[in-house]
Amino acid sequence: MSSPSGRLPGDPPGGRRAVAVWSIGVAVYFVAVIFRTSLGVAGLDAAERFHVSASALSTFSILQLLVYAGMQIPVGLMVDRLGTKKVLTLGVVLFTAGQLSFALAPSYGMALAARALLGCGDAMTFISVLRLGTRWFPARRGPLVAQLAGLIGMGGNLVSTLVLSRMLHGLGWTAAFVGSSLAGVVVLVLLLLFLKDHPEGHEPPPVRQAQGPAFVRRQIAEAWREPGTRLGLWVHFTTQFPMMVFTLLWGLPFLVEAQGLSRAAAGELLTLTVLSSMTIGLVYGQIVARHHAARTPLALGTVTATALAWALTLGWPGGTPPTALLVVLCVVLGTCGPASMIGFDFARPANPPERQGTASGIVNMGGFVASMTTLLAVGVLLDATGQNYRIAFCSIFVLEALGITQILRLRRRAVKLESERLVASRVEAVHVPA
Repeated sequence: MSSPSGRLPGDPPGGRRAVAVWSIGVAVYFVAVIFRTSLGVAGLDAAERFHVSASALSTFSILQLLVYAGMQIPVGLMVDRLGTKKVLTLGVVLFTAGQLSFALAPSYGMALAARALLGCGDAMTFISVLRLGTRWFPARRGPLVAQLAGLIGMGGNLVSTLVLSRMLHGLGWTAAFVGSSLAGVVVLVLLLLFLKDHPEGHEPPPVRQAQGPAFVRRQIAEAWREPGTRLGLWVHFTTQFPMMVFTLLWGLPFLVEAQGLSRAAAGELLTLTVLSSMTIGLVYGQIVARHHAARTPLALGTVTATALAWALTLGWPGGTPPTALLVVLCVVLGTCGPASMIGFDFARPANPPERQGTASGIVNMGGFVASMTTLLAVGVLLDATGQNYRIAFCSIFVLEALGITQILRLRRRAVKLESERLVASRVEAVHVPA
């Protein structure tokens, strides 16, 4: 039977040891986010160091996201096959090598290769951390644990904005990036010494022996066949990209060049977006953990609020909205990250444990494909319209409309199947001997 605490049979116990082990995995993700977002505070320095134009500079971010998105399904398969510790270890080695190579790169081509290597390692972190949470905590804690992981990751973005930028201007390019890469070495040591894939007595079922192309195709097909997986992908696709595009590349130019703010004021608004995301993440995690029916309204409400904030900002007479509206825009954009985590809460109950990594990879790919597409679209439209940010940022509405259409199409079937499975699991639990 289910326990008084609400744990289902076979659920991990949670507790202090689970928190300790999970914290090591989250620390790896925290460092990965610092490295991922480090270019956001070093863009002008990179353009000067490598003697490149703005369009060439944007290639750094687009390539990094392209590698990240392309790696999601392979990484999901690796996590399901090899376990969390091995994949995280490989990820740390790759993103640390990428950060160090970026520090020492003598040319634009070498720097591009370094960011691709960093993106490859970064791609291995979040899915692994999600898998770690499902292995160490009861299922009812899943939404909150996932939101906390995302919240702490956003803290890495804050470190880039507040700490790495000061190191860069105080110590110089090479010292700042080489020094930051040492954080990768620290988390690698902690990972190798203390991280375990699962608690004793909760080993996953043995992996099937057939691991060839047929198994890979079947694993992906079975995960994709689930409406919950596809719904999760479209929720992630629709909610994440507005904030990602703003904080990763185009927010600072928009605030400085189109709105006339100083770099310091623009940096404060970007920091506000990160702080908003961290705060809202706790709220969303608690709501979803207690009220599963709130998932779709939260996701759609976030998309609606984001679209409205952008419409007011871009449509303001004269093209220069008041600072108060820019503050509102940045606060609303901060809700996008927590809302994107809801996508994993649709995919998690739709897939068995041995397919969680693959399903999470499919979901996680959604937001980064949308981000990469919008990064490129904004850049192309800026070039085509003579730096007209109002037209360029309208590309956001196109992707949001596409995503909302798919969410509304899939949500009923996905929720119905999930409810049927929940009822079946409770009936099964009742018949399990105490």
